[in-house]
Amino acid sequence: MENATRKVKLQGSGLEFEVLAADTIIGPSIERGSWEEHETRLFLAHLLPGARVVDLGANVGWFTVHAILRGCEVHAFEPVPWIADVLERNARAAERLGSGRAIVHRAAAGSARGTARIALASANFGDNRLLDAAAGRPADMGAGRELEIAVERVDDHVRGPVRVLKIDTQGSEWHALQGARALLDASPAVALLLEFWPYALRGGTPEQLLAFLHEQGFKIGKATAAPYPMGAERILRQARARDPVKGGLDLYGTRGLPFHVGGALDYARSQWRSWREA
Repeated sequence: MENATRKVKLQGSGLEFEVLAADTIIGPSIERGSWEEHETRLFLAHLLPGARVVDLGANVGWFTVHAILRGCEVHAFEPVPWIADVLERNARAAERLGSGRAIVHRAAAGSARGTARIALASANFGDNRLLDAAAGRPADMGAGRELEIAVERVDDHVRGPVRVLKIDTQGSEWHALQGARALLDASPAVALLLEFWPYALRGGTPEQLLAFLHEQGFKIGKATAAPYPMGAERILRQARARDPVKGGLDLYGTRGLPFHVGGALDYARSQWRSWREA
């Protein structure tokens, strides 16, 4: 069943972390020891006890749990009911071990409050996608279930400042950002992790999304082992050189915080990568 779960050990914490048993991507990766290694390292580098974190597209709570264990206040948004149930249980288990806390919002993050339909993936349970009213199910997803979910503006639930904003919403990142403008305005020192997937992006163009981030004052690069700042044209060129359906990039950015967080060696590696990938 889609809501069946199993527990795996979260390395280094003693926490038994609950994953969806039938998921083919996130659960097995966590069981092997980690999920989104580079993004996780960058995420952790900016966490401070007592800081506020927003996790949009929280799924079963990998990032949320790590922030709780670091003593942060987390607002986690997840619209699929049975995935939000797992997120809630993982958050409460982390609160028993760490000093942070989480508020789980059982909704998708959008630009306006309401409802929407979400297409459910059949195997990768991190690839559920909100549908535009006039659009059908994305062709690459194949046949599958859809359900109606709640959509909320982040600004109606979270007050700034926020230290880290993570957005992985399978194409609705533009809508999520437009519903978090007040939060951004109240957060002069903030780190950002964002999925940039031109194929699936809805509500705005890839160019508009990158322009918005630069207008907001973010220094942006790819979330890699040694990220370096990139201009919009360079990001677009690299994204479009990849498979058009699978070729998204995970972006990392900072505003009012250090971009390089791995010390002198990582900085040197980032400069080399910037030159090599030119």
